[in-house]
Amino acid sequence: MTDSVILDVWCELQCPDCHSALDDVRALRARYGDRLDIRLRHFPLEKHKHAFAAAQAAEEAAEQGQAWAYTEAVLARTAELGERGEAVLLDVAREQGLDVEEFDTALIDGRHILIVDADQAEGKAIGVTGTPTYVIDGERLDGGKSQEGLRARIEEIADRLLGA
Repeated sequence: MTDSVILDVWCELQCPDCHSALDDVRALRARYGDRLDIRLRHFPLEKHKHAFAAAQAAEEAAEQGQAWAYTEAVLARTAELGERGEAVLLDVAREQGLDVEEFDTALIDGRHILIVDADQAEGKAIGVTGTPTYVIDGERLDGGKSQEGLRARIEEIADRLLGA
């Protein structure tokens, strides 16, 4: 039995499937609170040209204490991100009350690239091929094909680990 369980969510901020997965993430957060440590992991896909910048922006939001709020706000605008690119990332930062100048500088100086690259490399190493992909207790659950039943499976594993 453990106090908390880590759930890694391999995500891409220009991915419509990741946007629809937010309901599951919110439900898991509501059910488990602090007992489930939901970690955003980056897996930008080459087919989405703004995904890499968006991952860096999410890291800057994390530095400014708004990782999930920012991520959710960007995911709500995947189509717009595809059309308008980095301007959307700065718009969302402004709407969230974050330091937009710092965002702009972070995207230019690439200070978060190593984190995004490391996440992507780790994801590839463990077999992540698409997003969203969940990893809990060493089990990889691929939500890129279908999210059907995934939340129930995550809850089953979390309940077992937490000794619920």
